[in-house]
Amino acid sequence: MKIITGNPGTGKHIVARIIAKKLKLELIDINKVAIGHGVFEKGDGTLDVDLSELKKIITKKASKNSLLVGHLAPYVVSRNNVESAVVLRRNPYKLQSVYKKRKYSYKKAIENLGSEVLGITYYDMVKKIGRNKTFQIDASDKTVSTVVKKIETLFLKGRTREDGVDWLGLILKKGDMKRFFLY
Repeated sequence: MKIITGNPGTGKHIVARIIAKKLKLELIDINKVAIGHGVFEKGDGTLDVDLSELKKIITKKASKNSLLVGHLAPYVVSRNNVESAVVLRRNPYKLQSVYKKRKYSYKKAIENLGSEVLGITYYDMVKKIGRNKTFQIDASDKTVSTVVKKIETLFLKGRTREDGVDWLGLILKKGDMKRFFLY
C-alpha cells in the first residue's frame, strides 16, 4: 500500500484522487472509513477516532494496490503493509489562513499548526515505517500538478531529492513562537 498523509490543509485529498486515478490504485480515505464504520465520537469540534478499531478495518480493506489518504495514516497502518508514504507539508503561515477559512476553533488550529511546525506527522510516519520509505514534500508554493508529479516519481522510482522542511527554524527566526503554540 502507498500512503499520502500530512496535517489538515496540506492538499492530501486533492492530490490523492489524481494519483489514485493515474496509477490505477484503490483510494481509501481514512476519514470516510472512520465515519462509515462509526468508529468515532464527536468531541469539542473534532471527531475522536478509535484508532485500534480503525486500524483493524484499514488492515482488512487495504491491499498492495491501495492508496491510503488521511492525517491519521501513521496511527492505523502496520510497517509490513506499507510500500512508501508521502507526508505533505505546508508553511504554517499559509496554513493559518486555511484554518481560518475552514472556521477551525482556536484550539484546533493551534494544535494542527504546532504539529506542522514540529513535523509530528512526518516524525510519526518515519517512526512507523522507517526513513527509507517516508518522503516529505513542501507543497506550500507548488501547483497541484507539480506535487502530483513529485509523488508519482517517488511512488514509481523510489527515493529522489526531497524537500527540506524546517518550519521551526522559520518561526524562531521571526520570533513567532506564541503565534503557533499555546502558552
